[in-house]
Amino acid sequence: MQAQLSQQNYIVYNTRTKQIENLDSIVAEMQHVDVLFFGEEHNDSVGHYLEATLFEMMHKSYGAKTALSMEMFDRDVQPVMDEYLAGLIKEKQFVKDARVWSNYRDYKPMVEYAKTNNLHVVCANAAGRYSSLAVRKGMQGLMALPEASKDHIAPLPFDTASGPYFDKLVDVMSGHDTTAGAAAVTAPGMDMVMGQSTWDATMAYSIAQYLKAHKGDKVFQVNGRFHSDEHYAVVTQLKNYRPKATSLVISSGSDENFPNINWDDHKADGDYIIITDPKVPKTFEE
Repeated sequence: MQAQLSQQNYIVYNTRTKQIENLDSIVAEMQHVDVLFFGEEHNDSVGHYLEATLFEMMHKSYGAKTALSMEMFDRDVQPVMDEYLAGLIKEKQFVKDARVWSNYRDYKPMVEYAKTNNLHVVCANAAGRYSSLAVRKGMQGLMALPEASKDHIAPLPFDTASGPYFDKLVDVMSGHDTTAGAAAVTAPGMDMVMGQSTWDATMAYSIAQYLKAHKGDKVFQVNGRFHSDEHYAVVTQLKNYRPKATSLVISSGSDENFPNINWDDHKADGDYIIITDPKVPKTFEE
């Protein structure tokens, strides 16, 4: 699929200049930026093609100071990732022990590129068992974890979603049910906002840790677009852990009106909007 894709399958729009641009513009701007967030739709074939392309372009521009950070891998499997990148374990063991997503084939090109070129890959996320615990028992549940387990999440207590991002989460998680409101998703035993915040804070902390240890590196962070759209979530949380870190946000997804896009519909989502062709088959059906 990726071999058949081209510039005809997507449009890049800069929300600040209000101009159609290209991937080269994004990579060039990263000269003065620490983190490039790519907010994807998980089943978007064109989006995955663009991720692999951008990662390679960043490496060609910034060399060994380019790193990949991913929502798709949890912090507790970082040793497994490092072993695989070093060529110490086989792919079969890596796939099993790293608990790769069911659509790992969509992310494999980036991992293999990092392996071939000796680049770091940050396993950024909190495992599902921790977000589930946060949903059921809140911050106190996380505080009760063994000390060794706490290494796999952001330092406790961490900030939880607030303000417009909280409102956005409540709206989506309550199924846009205005009669239910916040009570529907923040009640004891079902605090969905707390679960989301566990992921957001942990990914941000993972990126911040990497930047602290590798000054001057450029991090290409790949996550679902909800984790970075409107500069919320991981982007906001990153400021808590590394206030001086600079970021660019790409919001990528398909639009049925492609290629005739009303950019005002997307202008708040990121610094760059990439609209992909909805006619290109998805990698899986949600």
